[in-house]
Amino acid sequence: MRRQSGMKQALRGLAFAALGFAGLGMAQAQTFPSRSVTIVSPYQAGGTSDIISRLLAQKLGDLWKQSVIVENRPGANGSVGVLAVARGPADGHTLLAVASSALTLNPLLYRSLGYDVGRDLAPVTRTGSVPNVVVVHPSVPAKTIAELVALTKAKPGSLNYASQGNGSNGHLNGEMFRQLTGADMVHVPYKGSAPAVADLISGHVQVMFDNLPSVLEQIRAGQLRALAVTTAQRAEPLPDVLTMAEAGVAGFETSAWFAVLVAKGTPEPLRADLEKAIVQALGDAELRGKLAQVGITALGDGSAAMVQRIDAETRVWREVIQRAKISIE
Repeated sequence: MRRQSGMKQALRGLAFAALGFAGLGMAQAQTFPSRSVTIVSPYQAGGTSDIISRLLAQKLGDLWKQSVIVENRPGANGSVGVLAVARGPADGHTLLAVASSALTLNPLLYRSLGYDVGRDLAPVTRTGSVPNVVVVHPSVPAKTIAELVALTKAKPGSLNYASQGNGSNGHLNGEMFRQLTGADMVHVPYKGSAPAVADLISGHVQVMFDNLPSVLEQIRAGQLRALAVTTAQRAEPLPDVLTMAEAGVAGFETSAWFAVLVAKGTPEPLRADLEKAIVQALGDAELRGKLAQVGITALGDGSAAMVQRIDAETRVWREVIQRAKISIE
């Protein structure tokens, strides 16, 4: 009897302890944020991820009545910033604002990536989506995608296409383009979009597959010529620019999207609150309007939709990467 009584007391103590931990998690969620929040953008300032992060930070700061800071931590196609968040405290005060390439391309390309998306990160929501656009220097005589392909075949290797780096979204879009059309171009990787666009404007490289917001102003200024967008529909800021399908390249449909994640150990109630707050911020008409002005479509479709998208795109890019035999040490 004494043994049974002691066991009951032990079980009762464990139950109270569990309730205490649950209460602590709920208290943390209710008082969040208790200090300033940092959004880590693992890319150089000025890119699409940075644009979304800064607009989102402003809205979240207003919503939470707390300071929300954007910290740029570029390196290794986003891996440096991803690792900083994955290995950091799982208390919701450090958010990762990342491009889809870090979730779908990097795991396929890097042999020693240092992080596992499913193991180390927890999804919150996608934040925005942009078309990629094929742009050329004005000196390139091609006015259409068909003319660009014909030019590369007539003079194999004479045109260089820039990308944001080996294994980047722009690199893989270029490889998909080569596989679908037979275009013969030389890949020139850069450390980010900004230096690549600068060299494209200067004519040191001739072609680029880049996020629309990164090159929209240069297109409007006549510094670059847009030949096609890579989404199923035309881009609102460039209504006269054809889609790849309209330009005659069947099966070429891609976009770059962006998302917020947290460290895996972040408590579920807190992750749910973060998702609710960020989706609410992305639903703000003013924020959506500012994003639309630079060619970004606001999303905010939640964590479950993000997981499905990662799975679907991973299958597509795995095939492209295997055909191109790309790997990065």
